[in-house]
Amino acid sequence: MKILIAGGGIGGLVTAMRLHQAGFEVKVFESVEEVKPLGVGINLLPHAVRVLTNIGLLDKVAAIAVETKELVYANRFGQFFWSEPRGKFAGYRWPQFSIHRGRFQVMLWEETLQTIGTENLKTNCHLQSFEEKGDKITATFINKETGEIIAKEEGDILIGADGINSVLRQTLYPNEGGVVFSGNILYRGTALMKPYKTGSSMAMIGSMKQKMVIYPIGEPDAEGNQVINWVANVREPEGAKITVRDWNRKVEKGPLLALYKDWKFDWINVPEMIEKTDGGIFEFPMSDRNPLDKWSFSRVTLLGDAAHPMYPIGSNGASQAILDAEALALALLAEKDVMKALQNYDAERVPATAKVVLQNRQKGPDFIMDLMEERFPAGFSEEEIPHEELQQIMNQYKQVAGFDIQSLNAKS
Repeated sequence: MKILIAGGGIGGLVTAMRLHQAGFEVKVFESVEEVKPLGVGINLLPHAVRVLTNIGLLDKVAAIAVETKELVYANRFGQFFWSEPRGKFAGYRWPQFSIHRGRFQVMLWEETLQTIGTENLKTNCHLQSFEEKGDKITATFINKETGEIIAKEEGDILIGADGINSVLRQTLYPNEGGVVFSGNILYRGTALMKPYKTGSSMAMIGSMKQKMVIYPIGEPDAEGNQVINWVANVREPEGAKITVRDWNRKVEKGPLLALYKDWKFDWINVPEMIEKTDGGIFEFPMSDRNPLDKWSFSRVTLLGDAAHPMYPIGSNGASQAILDAEALALALLAEKDVMKALQNYDAERVPATAKVVLQNRQKGPDFIMDLMEERFPAGFSEEEIPHEELQQIMNQYKQVAGFDIQSLNAKS
């Protein structure tokens, strides 16, 4: 069986390696001409690290990531109200990692090259169209800049792993329309500074009106500084005219410094972190799409952000794409009939990811931030923290997202 993958991002590359491991012929077509280490930090949860481990990538990931020890939540005054160990420190069989998205993708690209060969990993090939004849499917790829046809490839299956603005999804659902904007703007950057907390703590501060997410994505250097990834989540004012802006547009520090000027705590100085940001601050409109009832049509299917773009809440974006790769490989191994196998893939992953998309719209685990802000707008005492209620919310999200510890640790 020959499988064509449109898109050489995290989902497409992990899928290529997992399908190759399963014994299938794979060919990947990436839209950009050169893969560069772009972006900032992401997180890989234990259920995704399990998949990466099983295709032999654990050591490669660990070498360029920080293993997350704990997740902490604090209000806008810097008071902690929730703390929990993560990954192996919580008893999972697999770690949780914070990692630079670009470095991770480049590592995956290099590993995929070694695994499937340069002849099967193509750049500058943007999916234009596909045509199905009999038991084969032919995909046409173009140079996105010039429109020139670069390649026509025949295979048994075409996977659209081509992101939130997927050409394949648009072909399957021509009347869907654009992305759904949440009304929140994310501002992303990285700063070199002294470690905070354990040196491998992920921290969520504030509420959904104004939030800051921070976590290290590099080990300390000779001077004791490490790269801290930060994401400021700012809610647009009520009644503001909301538009989906250019993704990853650079912005100035000034307005953010004004917004976060009072966020100076004894464990982290947020204005200092913003001030020390080097390489630019990028604006990112927090968007998703409505869940689909179906990804697979005959010999064509979707995967990753093309299938289920979601808010970056609960560290699930890249992780769910990696879970797709595993589910697709297992479905194709278990069922020789291609179309039935893709239906089985849908049956598992469509409802599972829809739950995560919808839960993230309801703030996911970060619901506890708004809960604490609403109940204790001026701060709280230790005795006032509703620990059991917070525990219930956090446990529920782990079950929805597929990484509750009992279920996950039972897997190989």
